[in-house]
Amino acid sequence: MNTDDGGHYDAAVDALAVREYERAGNRYTRGGRRVLADPRPEVDPFEPDEKGWIGQGLQQLLAAAVAYRVAGADGRATQRAVEGIAASRDFETVLRRPGQAACLAEFVADFRVAGNLDGAAAAYDAAAERYAAAGEATDSPQALATTPLFESAAATIKQVARGQADGEIAIKWEDLHGSDPSRPGEFLAHRARVKKQRFAGLVERAVDDGHLAAPRGTTEYNNEGHECPNCGSNHVNWAGTGILCLRCSTPTETR
Repeated sequence: MNTDDGGHYDAAVDALAVREYERAGNRYTRGGRRVLADPRPEVDPFEPDEKGWIGQGLQQLLAAAVAYRVAGADGRATQRAVEGIAASRDFETVLRRPGQAACLAEFVADFRVAGNLDGAAAAYDAAAERYAAAGEATDSPQALATTPLFESAAATIKQVARGQADGEIAIKWEDLHGSDPSRPGEFLAHRARVKKQRFAGLVERAVDDGHLAAPRGTTEYNNEGHECPNCGSNHVNWAGTGILCLRCSTPTETR
């Protein structure tokens, strides 16, 4: 993480690796709240920010909601989703650059999915409409889509999708965006439409499997010094504070 989250994000990933999903949700919650309070030195969360660093705090709350769902703690997932929706809406008074408010609306829809709340489809439609409306005032949608706010809004669906793809990149940056950046509104609205189609199903699959993959960090294939005790793979993922199996997120053993 690029924000000061007190190490809670890495601790959450470590908990995912040992399948302690409620503990992971707790750590994501603590990290998210800390980032929302103090994102980075010299960054006031209640002042305009062209980067949108608070997005990393919202992403941790979103990951917490998914982790609680996988743990079977549905009530806590709902509470975290309600908290995330409230925070996302509150920050609309601060992040007013073209597209930023639409991205916060996208987060609202994500939280509805993660918390198993009603209204997710309508929330994604509303986010897509807001992106379309912001298009004329957006000079470079690619640059906007690579800011911390937007990358944070893409992180959780990518993480959840890894669990159904042997740890590989199942949803790429280009999958989430339109093909024509000269039409900024449509380029960005594609994000909300893809999530409307896919995010709920991915979360439900993770819940059914009882497994939430770790996020993808630095990776290496065919690392002869490490082996997964669970699946035998020697493809590794540096995530959290350790070295995990790229395929199943289990902590690796040294050879």
